[in-house]
Amino acid sequence: MKIRLVPGLLFWAITFCHFAQDSLFIRQIYDEALLRGEAYENLRQLCKQIGPRLSGSAEAEMAVNWSYEKMNAYHFDRVTKQAITVPHWERGTKESAWFKVVNSYTATQKLHLLALGGSIGTNGLLEAEVIEFKTLDALKNAKPKEVAGKIVFLNQKMDAAQIQTFKAYGACYAIRGNGAVEAGKLGAKAVVIRSLGLPIDQHPHTGSMHYEKEVPKIPAAALSTQDADALSEALAKGKVQFYLEMDCRDFPDASSFNVMAEIKGSQNPEQIITIGGHLDSWDTGEGAHDDGAGVIHCLEALRILYTLGYKPKHTIRVVFFMNEENGNQGGQQYAKWCVANGEQHIAALESDRGGFAPRGFNLDGPDQYLSLLQSFEPSLKSYDLHIFEKGYGGVDLSGKLEIHERIIIAM
Repeated sequence: MKIRLVPGLLFWAITFCHFAQDSLFIRQIYDEALLRGEAYENLRQLCKQIGPRLSGSAEAEMAVNWSYEKMNAYHFDRVTKQAITVPHWERGTKESAWFKVVNSYTATQKLHLLALGGSIGTNGLLEAEVIEFKTLDALKNAKPKEVAGKIVFLNQKMDAAQIQTFKAYGACYAIRGNGAVEAGKLGAKAVVIRSLGLPIDQHPHTGSMHYEKEVPKIPAAALSTQDADALSEALAKGKVQFYLEMDCRDFPDASSFNVMAEIKGSQNPEQIITIGGHLDSWDTGEGAHDDGAGVIHCLEALRILYTLGYKPKHTIRVVFFMNEENGNQGGQQYAKWCVANGEQHIAALESDRGGFAPRGFNLDGPDQYLSLLQSFEPSLKSYDLHIFEKGYGGVDLSGKLEIHERIIIAM
């Protein structure tokens, strides 16, 4: 699938250039992006020359340095790095799982599995009977004697009938984020979940999970959707014994950075509009969609405005946040940094929904600002940029960032 970077960066540039009614300037933006755009090459460098960028890794540090050098090469008014502290977790070298139907001639079946981000290891081979639940609520309603000493299998499928895939994803997120906690409360030895994804294939999906104080920590992993179906079918035949080994573990927190670039406002430079996405990615993929496309087209939007000589009334700042995937320290520490510096933010925008063709904004803010966004529709509809709705602003903007009138937008 070709990542649709150009429409995304145009959306940022057009919406906040204060020339939404000026068809000539919009055309200049399109010409710069389509004829002389640098987004695809920048995304190639980030994903292919650096690759996976999990917080605390050497690749994450490489990505910070690359971003800082790239921003400086564009000669923006200001480029800076904000020092932050991030968690450092590694999945190790052992990640194996298999099962066998007890009292059956069925052969042992090896599984495709990934540890969930932040999981503890198994401390050698872990073996136990597996018990299946279709939802997290079903697990919560189980009795401890049903679960204690077993491996919990959460097999909730994403709803393929949802038009907006994020709704299907959001409905299943809890089995990944909270599965280990709820299974641990009932005395389970480990938890494995069905990967959050619609395709039926052999590719497991990792992602963040968490533990709670006073609840025993247990290993947590995700099975591929194909293997989840196979395990469920085996359980329908009888008792199943599950075998799991992982050597993932936490290390001491590491030093890292948010990377920022600005075009200074001509009239109200002290008033700031933040746009951006997160620089980090999971360790098993290049993160082109999550969130390479987001940071790159934000950078390209700033480059286009700067190249065209646009002078914003307010300061526009691009932020490459670090550690959205497994801690949100970039977003939280950015908010604290802004407050400590006495900055006045009038809007904040995040792009973290993949490199698909954008259709509009979700707004977390007062209704009058939703009406303001919707007033752009006549100028933008011909570019298929016309959906403005109430919604969620994004993980990196969920910290206590003090924004005048609270305008938080996600694409």
